[in-house]
Amino acid sequence: MDGLEFDRWFGRTRTLVLQPTTLCNLDCVYCYLPHRRLSKEMSPKVAQAVADSAAELSDPNHPVEVVWHGGEPMALGLRKFRALLAPFERLRNAGQVQHCVQTNATLINDEWCDLLVHHQIRVGVSIDGPAALNAQRIDLRGRPAFDRIVRGIDRLRDHDIRFSVIAVVGAEGIEQPESLLDALAGLGPHTIGLNVEEMEGVNDRRCGITQDQAEQFWKRTMDWRRTRKTGPAIRELDRLADYLYLARSGQRDEWCRHGLDPIPTVSVDGDVVLLSPELAGIGDDAYGSFLAGNVCSQSIANMLAHAYRLRYVREFMTGLRRCEAECEFWNFCRGAQACNRYFENGSFATTETDYCRLTRQALITALYTSTRKEITA
Repeated sequence: MDGLEFDRWFGRTRTLVLQPTTLCNLDCVYCYLPHRRLSKEMSPKVAQAVADSAAELSDPNHPVEVVWHGGEPMALGLRKFRALLAPFERLRNAGQVQHCVQTNATLINDEWCDLLVHHQIRVGVSIDGPAALNAQRIDLRGRPAFDRIVRGIDRLRDHDIRFSVIAVVGAEGIEQPESLLDALAGLGPHTIGLNVEEMEGVNDRRCGITQDQAEQFWKRTMDWRRTRKTGPAIRELDRLADYLYLARSGQRDEWCRHGLDPIPTVSVDGDVVLLSPELAGIGDDAYGSFLAGNVCSQSIANMLAHAYRLRYVREFMTGLRRCEAECEFWNFCRGAQACNRYFENGSFATTETDYCRLTRQALITALYTSTRKEITA
């Protein structure tokens, strides 16, 4: 297995995930981060090294999305966060990078909004629906975070800042998609993302959601979307619609032409892991630390050129070959996420995971059963 095999599966880097701080001001029950109560911070030196790597990976026609993802990025504070953005300014002004922050929104105020606007930062907010479904998002004292999240969203709207929302769908939310979607849509996002709860990182519990429950959830989500002429897009349904459009118009090859994103993730100290942000800070006797290198001593482009030498990357490519050969959902799915294979099955060379069954397969079967019912009605 060599670099040609890596190039077969992976395309250009479209996303760089950066961890400005390990600290989070919340303590969500299902969180995968192992060090979220520690306060370690990225230095401007590390940010400069990442910016130098981003310059190699991007161009004005293909900007790299720099995703600030903690911890809670805003727990770093305005002054320090601004210092981390400074090395990217030349690239941003040249259209080579686009900033995005994934936040719990509890710390957003007018000053943060001014920074978001000035640097044209896209905003994603993590919220799980109405207060009852958001109950697992709590602070370090166990207090509900819902009201603080909504206040932060209100500040975004006051400043006309577009935002998306991502909801973790657990055992309660899977049974009431309409209430979940009504609440999320009422917040005013342009896009809703729905993440069925997964076992990953230090969250070692399985959510107990069945594939039948997930199929009904996606079917009812499709029904909800059909009844509304306006409102936010739903990320998973849009992805399926894009695939179906290309398949029906004879452009299926376009779906897989770009390859998978290797998603380099840079921790506060400059260490880089590939394939899944959830692998950052994780150690394993068999795999070690999953490190591809440190951005302060090696460019990310160079790490990617030698990524095929990493055991977990080689195993993941073995798993992809198996998926391609065995799975009837391959054309749409293109393979399970690396972190899900590892955390659920203990090996990157495995195939089917809960993510496959509950998010990819159930979405397809929900569309199939809905369409078949309409045809036979």
